[in-house]
Amino acid sequence: MDRERLRELLADERQRYAETHPGSARAYSEGEHLFGGVPMTWMNKLAGDFPLYLSGARGAWVTDVDGNEYVDLSLGDTGSMAGHSPEPLVAAVRQRLEERGGITAMMPTENAAWVADELSRRFGLGRWSFTLTATDANRWAIRLARQVTGRPKILVYAWCYHGSVDETLALPGPDGEAVSRGGNVGAPVDLSLTTRVVEFNDAEAVERQLARGDVAAVLMEPALTNIGIVLPEPGYLDQVRRLTREHGTLLINDETHTFSAGPGGATSAWGLEPDMLTIGKAIAGGIPAGAYGLSEELAARIESLGDVDLVDVGGVGGTLAGNALSVDAMRATLEQVLTDGAFAGMIERATRFTAGVQRAIDEAGLPWSVVQLGARAEYRFASPAPVNGSASEAASDPELEDYLHIYLANRGVLITPFHNMALMSPATTDADVDRHSDLFSQAVGELTRAG
Repeated sequence: MDRERLRELLADERQRYAETHPGSARAYSEGEHLFGGVPMTWMNKLAGDFPLYLSGARGAWVTDVDGNEYVDLSLGDTGSMAGHSPEPLVAAVRQRLEERGGITAMMPTENAAWVADELSRRFGLGRWSFTLTATDANRWAIRLARQVTGRPKILVYAWCYHGSVDETLALPGPDGEAVSRGGNVGAPVDLSLTTRVVEFNDAEAVERQLARGDVAAVLMEPALTNIGIVLPEPGYLDQVRRLTREHGTLLINDETHTFSAGPGGATSAWGLEPDMLTIGKAIAGGIPAGAYGLSEELAARIESLGDVDLVDVGGVGGTLAGNALSVDAMRATLEQVLTDGAFAGMIERATRFTAGVQRAIDEAGLPWSVVQLGARAEYRFASPAPVNGSASEAASDPELEDYLHIYLANRGVLITPFHNMALMSPATTDADVDRHSDLFSQAVGELTRAG
């Protein structure tokens, strides 16, 4: 690839972006009292010099403050996998706010039992508790795992993502011991005290670390998703489950992103048997909510402990967790939006997306690949696709990513603003997918013609 040509194309796209989004540029300049200029610093992850400012969104489309409309294949980095403001969710929220009242009263609602029953049906774990984010769910699951096993450490994967959980921002050092990832903000302790870390798809490394006898739980996504989609190799997840059982270690599946695999996430789609499961983002249609599930056996073990405080200040819980609004939103989303039937259509759209991207890659003769995880797909600048987190990170190309992202945005398509992930909602259509495929082919053509 002609890197100089790439830089010229990127500069042209950034200029076009600045010229066609003056309202967003103005809004960004007025955020002087916002830390980083945005409500949440992650919003500065972008290919242009300022973020797009939201005006409104419905279904699979968003509109910015300049009136530009976009097919949204980012969907709030999974938070809006149900689509933007689906009618059943809007109706449930209105009923709670306008008719019933009581967003937060520190009282349970009857819908909570329905949601727990549905999560049990989908994921197979018998007991559930609610949080506001998947980060919270992971933190609380880790605390419970440490308590019930009496062990101090958590095993995670290089370049995994479990929110801002302290123990997970780790990489394997030269001697195999955990070291902090670059950019880790204010790590409270040396990560070698809390964490063991291995590469994904390396069962021998998992066995070596578990044999040391101090790992309370393996916290894993069934497929890595936040460093690019990295799928498990055949039999790998079964090996991890066997090894955790042999070494008395709990297994926690984080399904926050891998929920895209189907109505019960990868756990159901692939027949997995975790001891705990964490999830967030999508299950309430964009209203803040998360959950963690426990097997019946593990729940009984925890409840039999006489020296833990699960009610007040024991470190598990939050005042707003399980609030009436979030619970109503979860029921509406799971019952009427992200249904079994909806997932079938979403996965069909992702398959169409994958085929369109692969066709463009093949026609251009590029050494790239595209990987699909249910309703989610992603193209990578490597072929074959990476098999672990470090290889996936090494295959990244920020300059090329920026070019593709801003090229698409300038023409009305948004993908997640880091790596190249696209997600389908129940409202996403074949035409939406084909719009991306055509633009992706054009963007690649601009590069290869120069080459």
